[in-house]
Amino acid sequence: MSSSNFNEKINPYEVALQQLQEASKILNLDNGMFEILSKPKRILTVSIPTRMDDGSIKVFTGFRSQHNDARGPHKGGIRYHPDVTLDEVKALSMWMTWKCAIANIPYGGGKGGIICNPKQMSENELERMTRRFAYLISDIIGPYRDIPAPDVYTGGKEMAWIMDTYSTLKGNYVQPEVITGKPIAIGGSLGRNEATGRGLAYTVREAAKKRGIDMKQATVVVQGFGNAGQFSSKLVEEQGAKIIAASDSQGAIINTNGISMDALMKFKKETGSIVGFGNAKSITNDELLETECTILIPAALENQITNHNADKIKTQIIAEAANGPTTPEADEILYKKDILVIPDVLANGGGVTVSYFEWLQNLRRDYWTEEEVNNRLDINITKSFYDVYDTHTKYNVHMRKAATLLAVQRVVEAINIRGLWP
Repeated sequence: MSSSNFNEKINPYEVALQQLQEASKILNLDNGMFEILSKPKRILTVSIPTRMDDGSIKVFTGFRSQHNDARGPHKGGIRYHPDVTLDEVKALSMWMTWKCAIANIPYGGGKGGIICNPKQMSENELERMTRRFAYLISDIIGPYRDIPAPDVYTGGKEMAWIMDTYSTLKGNYVQPEVITGKPIAIGGSLGRNEATGRGLAYTVREAAKKRGIDMKQATVVVQGFGNAGQFSSKLVEEQGAKIIAASDSQGAIINTNGISMDALMKFKKETGSIVGFGNAKSITNDELLETECTILIPAALENQITNHNADKIKTQIIAEAANGPTTPEADEILYKKDILVIPDVLANGGGVTVSYFEWLQNLRRDYWTEEEVNNRLDINITKSFYDVYDTHTKYNVHMRKAATLLAVQRVVEAINIRGLWP
C-alpha cells in the first residue's frame, strides 16, 4: 500500500496526545497537569481577505496556536500549504514545546499556518496575504510573547514582510527580534539556513558512535530534498557517509554507488527537481523508504513511516528532519527491530536553537561569526542528544518516548515552580 493512501487518516494532534498520555503514565502525572499540557493555551483562527493580481478577493484561513509558555515565550514556524489544518497546527505547537525543552532553551511552543497553495500564487499575492496575516496576529505575537519563524514553503522573504508589518504597526523603525529566520541584512543569524541540517548531522554523528558505526562505511537514504534534506545529507556526506538514494515531491532516485550532494543540489537548483539526475534510476517513494541503508533521513512530511511499512524498513538509524514522519505504531515496530530513531523533536532541533541564537543577537544588537554559531549549536545539540539517550536507557523506552519524558519533566517543573495564578 502506498504511504499516501493512509496519510489522511492519521490526525497529528491525536498522535501528539497519545505521546503525551504515554509519558504522563510513566511519570505518574496527575490528571490536572495532563489537562494543562494537552491543550494549547491560546488558538487564534483568522480570515485573511487578499486582493489577487486579477483584482478579485480571495479569503484564506490562517491559524496561530500557542501551546505553553511556562519556560518562555512561544516559538514556532508559520507554514503555507493547501493541507494545513487546525489539528496539525495544534500538534506542531505541542511538539515545539517539547523541542524547546529538550534543547533546553527558554521558549515554549507555538505554530502557525495558512491554508493556501503558494506554488500557484505570485510574489505580490503572497506579500499581500502575508502582511494581512501579520496584521491579524500582531496582538498575540511579540519579542517576549511569541516569536514566529519559517516553516514549510515560507522563508526569509516572508519573515521580512512580517517583521516590517509588525514594526510599522508598533511605530518602531525596526523590531528584528519579533521573528527569526530573517535575511542577514535585516538581523538574521549566520548559520541559520543550514542549522536544521547541521543539528541533525551532529545527532547522527553521536548516534553512530553509540551504535559503533563507522561513518566512512555508512550509506544514507534521504526522503525529501528541501532545505533540511539537502543540508542534512550534505553534512552527513562530509562525515564520510555515502548518499545512495533521495527523493523530492516529484519523485525518487537511487544509485548504490553513491550520489554527489553538491552535484544533486546544483541539478535541483537548475531544474527544480532531482528527477532526471544522471547516473541514477527512478524508484517509488515506498521503494525509497524500504531501501537497505545505514541511516534513513525522512525530511518530507508527516506520517511517512507507519504500521504499514515499518516492518519493511532496513536501516540502523532513522534521523527525522521532518516533523512527525513516524507514527506511534511504527515507533514500537522500529524499537523491536532495534532501529535507533533520533526523533524530530531532537534531530531537527538545530533550527530552533539557532533561531534562539538569532533572537539573542537581535536583543543585544551584537552579532556572532558563523563559526561561533556552529560551535554553540554543536555543544547544545550534542548535550541534548545525550540527555535524551540517557533518559532512553534509564526508562528502557525508545528515543521518542525518552525525548517526550525529558521535555514533559522540564515543562512540568517550570509549571510547578511558577504555580497557578490567580
